[in-house]
Parts: sequence; C-alpha cells; structure tokens
Amino acid sequence: MNMIKETLDYIETYTDNFQPEIGIVLGSGLGELADTYSEFSIPYSKIPHFASSTVEGHKGNLVFATIGNKKVVMMQGRNHFYEGHTMQEITYPIKVMKELGVKTVILTNAAGAINKSFRPGDLMVITDHINFMGSNPLIGPNNENLGTRFPDMSEVYNKELIKVVDAAGRYLNLNLKHGVYFASSGPSYETPAEIRMARYMGADAAGMSTVPEAIVANYCGIKVIGISCLSNYASGISNKKLTHEEVIETTNRVKEQFKNLVLLVLKTI
Repeated sequence: MNMIKETLDYIETYTDNFQPEIGIVLGSGLGELADTYSEFSIPYSKIPHFASSTVEGHKGNLVFATIGNKKVVMMQGRNHFYEGHTMQEITYPIKVMKELGVKTVILTNAAGAINKSFRPGDLMVITDHINFMGSNPLIGPNNENLGTRFPDMSEVYNKELIKVVDAAGRYLNLNLKHGVYFASSGPSYETPAEIRMARYMGADAAGMSTVPEAIVANYCGIKVIGISCLSNYASGISNKKLTHEEVIETTNRVKEQFKNLVLLVLKTI
C-alpha cells in the first residue's frame, strides 16, 4: 500500500483529483483510442513503481480522458510476463486503478484464433480463460485491503457486461464471437501441438497477456470485460508462419470497428 500511495501521489500531480470510473488496457496495435481522446498522459517510465513496456505497438503511457460522460484511465500498452517482469509488476497498474476508483475495466488484446470457425479480423468477447502461464499474480503475501486470500474465479468476465458488449455489437452490425482465451507465457508462439491441446481444453483463442490482469481485477472487486482482436490464426491452424508484423497489420485494419465498439460500450455501462 505504501508503493501504491507513492504512485497515486505522483499521478495526482498531473490529474488534479481526476477520478476515473472505468479503466481500459489497450493491447497490441489498439492504442489509437488513447491518442484520440487523451486529455493528459504520463509515460510509464516516469510513474513510481510502473514497469516500462518494450514491445512494438505498446506506447507505454497512462492516459486520462473524459469520453461521453465517463471519466476513463487508459493503459496505452501493457507490460508482459515474457519481458522479464514479475506477475506482480505486470498487474500493479490494476491495483492502482482500484485505488483511483475504477469500478470496471475493459481488457483488450491481440490473439491467435484457435476455433476454426473464427477468422483474422474478428472481435471475440472473452467469456472465460485458461491460465497456462505457469504462475499466478496472487502468489505471495496477501493484502486484505485489496482482496481476499482465496478469491472466487467462477465469473471473472462479468456476464451482465457481456450482454452490454453484445448489444453494442448488434447495433454496430459486428459479428462478435464469444470464446475462451488461452494464455501462455510467450514470447515464442505456441507450437501446433500446444494449440491442439488448448483446443481440446476448450480454448478458442491464444495469447500472452490479459489473464493476470483479469485475475487481479476480479480479486480487487473490479468488473471485467475482455475483448480479443483475432489478429492471426494460431500455430498449426493454417500453414502461414506467425509474425508480430501480421498482428499489427490486422489490428490496424480493424481498429475502427474496435474503437467504435468500445466507445458504444462506454456510453451504456
């Protein structure tokens, strides 16, 4: 809590008591929403106890904005386990969001399609996840001020908010998919055998993020919405080699659809 207080004290030198109610984590290639609506932003490198992002497509800014009548804090890019950060470091911003007053968080990512009925460019609403990252962000001493030692994970992704996202998708004529997100540590992409295993386990898309943040947000009592931009086929689903360039290319192609969906969701939650 001392670390969080130091972080909040620094943020408040910029925000002048700006109190966000909604947090958004913007994944690979999806940071334009923050550029469009930013009122002020703070680089992660300046914020006490924030780790800096090193991945292309993640600018590494904490952005504050008023969108419609909602006060919002956006992470323009996230930190990843594969960058060498600890689970506690990559989820620290979620705990800061809780103390800022955030009640709902929208977690976004770029992911590989496992479900063969899905296509690159589809948007998938996350209904559940499989944590295959080999760790858990809640390992270690527990702070009862943030959450209980053994939090329930039977509804990490809020069912009522999923209905809101679906309604927004119908209004925008988007063919939203629903699915289970499979998280591995990365940075290597999964092997075809690992993807076959994930499919047998019930996964519909694979990625290297989001799950630690979702666990901590749920632990902190924050309602969670998860949305994946399916940027490519997962390993073995097609014969195409996997590259990060394809991820960025696909997210750039569908970013307007994604942005419109998030904006409409913000108006209705």
